[in-house]
Amino acid sequence: MDIGIVSMRYAKALLGYARSTGKEDVVYEEFKSLMRSLESHPELKVALQNPVVSDEEKFSLICTASVGETTPSEEFRRFIALVQKNKRDDLLHFICHSFLSLYRNSKHIGVAKLTTAVPVSQEVEERIRKSASTLLHARMEVLTEVNPSIEGGFIFDINDYRLDASVATQMKRVKQQFIDKNRRIV
Repeated sequence: MDIGIVSMRYAKALLGYARSTGKEDVVYEEFKSLMRSLESHPELKVALQNPVVSDEEKFSLICTASVGETTPSEEFRRFIALVQKNKRDDLLHFICHSFLSLYRNSKHIGVAKLTTAVPVSQEVEERIRKSASTLLHARMEVLTEVNPSIEGGFIFDINDYRLDASVATQMKRVKQQFIDKNRRIV
């Protein structure tokens, strides 16, 4: 069966269930945290796919990855139990992605990524968030990343658009212009 279809069915069911209990915002935050954990710790995905690890240990890993030491919501725990009962642990990453996407579409939330060479202050990040939200007429979540290889400037990804104002990219363009100009001379 197609992974996308399965994960979307689970995500739609979870969103409907969370809405019916009025805890959709809480579940969204838990799944957002779980998604960050799955992306930043690839060994977590490996542990979830390992048949030697018991279901109780997997459940504990998932809960810790989503909320840390606090207790997750009842909706979250029941959903993870359902996923484990149906042996879909290996699809949890895809289910998280589908759920976050469905929730953001229903709440008109846009996601942007800002990559800079040095960390930006909170006020700069807030200004960018406000500017992007007024342009797109949607609430924005801005993810920041520090990547020293861009040497300066920034790269701003929003939806399918990229604004690359990094020093590294500008240097590549200048270099390419010199190469092209010298080819014409010879």
